[in-house]
Amino acid sequence: MPVINSIAALQPEMQEWRRWLHRNPELQFDLPKTAGFVADKLRAFGVDEIHEGIATSGIVALIEGRGKGPTIGLRADMDALPIPEATGADHASETPGMMHACGHDGHTTMLLGAAKYLAETRNFAGRVALIFQPAEEGGGGGDVMVREGIMDRFDIEQVYGIHNAPNFEEGAFFTAPGPIMAAVDTFHIDITGKGGHGAMPHDTKDPVVAALGIGQAIQTIVSRNHYALDELVVSITQIHTGTADNIIPGTAYMEGTVRTFDPAVQDMVERRLSEIVAGQAASYGVTATCRYARGYPATVNHAEKADFAANVAADVVGKGLVTPDAPKEMGAEDFSYMLNARPGAYLFLGAGEGPVLHHPEYDFNDAIAPIGASFFARMVEMAQPVG
Repeated sequence: MPVINSIAALQPEMQEWRRWLHRNPELQFDLPKTAGFVADKLRAFGVDEIHEGIATSGIVALIEGRGKGPTIGLRADMDALPIPEATGADHASETPGMMHACGHDGHTTMLLGAAKYLAETRNFAGRVALIFQPAEEGGGGGDVMVREGIMDRFDIEQVYGIHNAPNFEEGAFFTAPGPIMAAVDTFHIDITGKGGHGAMPHDTKDPVVAALGIGQAIQTIVSRNHYALDELVVSITQIHTGTADNIIPGTAYMEGTVRTFDPAVQDMVERRLSEIVAGQAASYGVTATCRYARGYPATVNHAEKADFAANVAADVVGKGLVTPDAPKEMGAEDFSYMLNARPGAYLFLGAGEGPVLHHPEYDFNDAIAPIGASFFARMVEMAQPVG
């Protein structure tokens, strides 16, 4: 079965929704316009229940099917990013410094398209819970929604999500049984020395030299402290210090990201960072502290559900456009919290050629919205068939 005809016919309307969302980006949990837009559409579609204000601005909407059965959850993220837009599009962001640079406007649109179809047809047993989530971009909105009890409150038994993927074939699906995206942690290093004149370094305790030494030593965590076949990324992403070319500053600050799949590797990195920072600080005569913050856990698909999701995708786009055993990637996703709470799977949907995610020239490809909406709809119909 290809893309559902009635959803394909909805494409112009879905494009209007998506572009409205794109013009009106909002960040983290503060999504009054976005959540209001979504709730208004859901009411117009005639869904049975709309529960607002979950995790501040999240929504769970329920659609009853035909007869008794379980509840299946479908999730879309709604928040944008603090990036000035450079697309030049007619529907570009109207809020300075914010844009939908990750396609969450498209994800929301896909789930709205599925909602309209499912509310009209109800060709499934049980019910579907439509999860519109805030704060995927760093706020952990998925975690908050789970901690606020949506899985138990709405009796959700399994859950699925999609993310668009630029520079993969348009309309192609990618997923995998088991780990698909990494855990993400951050580290923060504060270095305190003794500042002074750049011409008299012997009278100082230079935090700049210490920061360089710490940075070099941190690279040995990947190259010398872990097994080469265990996936690991440790990247220093910020170093801040100094004010002038003839002043040795008194302090320096460093920050970075850690990506892992194995909790034992995660523990090792946290330990080695503290040891390296303390040892290097002592060798340079400065003081330094390392704060390690654990973030989103790894996104781990349930094998049976990932296989089923791949079959649903093949039903929509054909088996030749589905990769059921895609390689892991080192990005991170807070859908991981939902998969830790319930069985399910996460998939990528190819968006065709274009700027990468989080780029100021990125724009969601409206042509794939009916594909994603059809996947969501067929997921419900195939997972919970009538009779």
